[in-house]
Amino acid sequence: MEANKAAITGSKCLQCGHCAAICPVAAIEVKAICPDSLSFKSFELNKRWLKWDDFETSELVRLMASRRSCRNYQEQSVSREVLTDLVKIGTTAPSGTNSQKWTFTVLDRRAQIEKFGDRVGLFFRKLNKMAANPMLRLLSRLFSNDALGIYYRRYYDSIKNGLEKREKEGCDLLFHGAPAVILVGSEEGGSCPAEDALLATQNILLGAHAMGLGSCLIGFAVSAMQHDPAIKDILAIPRQEKIYAVIALGYPNEHYQRLTGRRPLQPRFPEMT
Repeated sequence: MEANKAAITGSKCLQCGHCAAICPVAAIEVKAICPDSLSFKSFELNKRWLKWDDFETSELVRLMASRRSCRNYQEQSVSREVLTDLVKIGTTAPSGTNSQKWTFTVLDRRAQIEKFGDRVGLFFRKLNKMAANPMLRLLSRLFSNDALGIYYRRYYDSIKNGLEKREKEGCDLLFHGAPAVILVGSEEGGSCPAEDALLATQNILLGAHAMGLGSCLIGFAVSAMQHDPAIKDILAIPRQEKIYAVIALGYPNEHYQRLTGRRPLQPRFPEMT
């Protein structure tokens, strides 16, 4: 404070909003922050800042532990208003140097999802053909750390069966019949783009559960897009943009009764001298 007035310090601004958040009389406005970024269509947000200890930890953990991967959805579609709200929820996550280079591509029609799934399936059909070739697996062992052989042993059979069921029976074993998909990526220039995208993804997963939606991360779709950037073309995603998460979303057709835990773990507390 200078002469009872707030003064700017430093030579850079990250547009993080700390100054606006802490001003007791709401006198500060950060022009780079969108005024609608915390306005939602499907619910009303209390914009009073939640103090450090002003929330039940048990309820937060209950939400986290209740969220489960959903692979059984109702046919009911998810509105664009809800999906847009979920994207906004995603952007409340931390972002390295506040770069906020994350991107969100939303598919809200089954026809789009099926076309996307067909393209991902084509990639794995080609990969399975390569993996089935013993000579290519040998070359992979010699020159690529056995990447093709590892794939063959771990995934070849299940991918083969999944592709056959999709072709013969129309089974969607990739997106599980979900009526909506959100792809979370990042533009170039972020200081830690993968972390930013995955933190936003976790916010979306928890927000979806609170809004009555089931969700499932589709790692095979991410892997396909990493190895075949041309898949991005059908979604109008720039080639230089990296996709870090693909989230299937929909109203769940599952009814769980209780929480379950995780495997035993032992935190490491190193003695530093």
